[in-house]
Amino acid sequence: MPIPDYQSLMLPLLELLADGQEHSLRDVTAALEDRFGLSEAERKALLPSGQQPVFRNRVGWAKTYLKKAGLLETPRRGWLRITSRGAQVLNQSPERIDVRFLDQFEEFRDFRALRHGAKLLEASASETDEETPEELLAQAYEKLRQSLSAELLDQVKRVSPAFFERLVLQLLVRMGYGGTYEEAAKAVGRSGDEGFDGIINEDRLGLDVVYVQAKRWEAPVGRPEVQKFAGALQGHRARKGVFITTSTFTKDAIEYAARIDSKIVLIDGHRLVDLMIEYNVGVSSVTSYEVKKVDYDFFTEE
Repeated sequence: MPIPDYQSLMLPLLELLADGQEHSLRDVTAALEDRFGLSEAERKALLPSGQQPVFRNRVGWAKTYLKKAGLLETPRRGWLRITSRGAQVLNQSPERIDVRFLDQFEEFRDFRALRHGAKLLEASASETDEETPEELLAQAYEKLRQSLSAELLDQVKRVSPAFFERLVLQLLVRMGYGGTYEEAAKAVGRSGDEGFDGIINEDRLGLDVVYVQAKRWEAPVGRPEVQKFAGALQGHRARKGVFITTSTFTKDAIEYAARIDSKIVLIDGHRLVDLMIEYNVGVSSVTSYEVKKVDYDFFTEE
């Protein structure tokens, strides 16, 4: 089954605290994982930021919402306990506890008004409450990222061949290849060797070289082109190569590159612009948002 959203976790979480004892958030999370029968992959699945497991994040927000509604409390860091109000709610045997259910409590309504603001309160619950705030932020970021990638790839396809080669060179230097831009430019300047667009140092010391072919193509690149590139590598007794295109690679081309002895990295248009965004080539930052959390260690008294 899919990982349950955080609203679906509210009632099961409160039920685990029904005995009135203190329970660690870690133990509660593990119990919920077992209760929902999550696979190992689902338990380890991370948010897009890669900083926290999805399920643990959703349990955390279920806990936060129940706490804001006064149904549970945190007597000490990392520990939970049901309140008298929470026990009364369980005695009513609700079929589900979610945002709409919690809206009956004034403290929770005040919290929602503060968190969402007037505009978000007008949005539907499915748009604002099925995912945690971190997930909503990640989704918005991903949409912006996809839009940027599409626009950037379109722009890359429009540049001249000479500009495209310089673009690829600058990207490789930003990624740590070739030393300085001037040193890399000298290496890549040796184009035309059996189809190679360039040769660039793998590191600043020049301990090894990488052969580069970069083409602004529209049609998918097939196995014959990759095979030709591999043959040229062998002719130079080279072990490593990077084949970059603004289009895509066919399945046969990808499978061929994966099974030959030479190490050939295939970078299609989408991967190319992803790298450009990651290494700030052809893009600039507009704004940034720093997400912070409470530093509980700061408030620990000796």
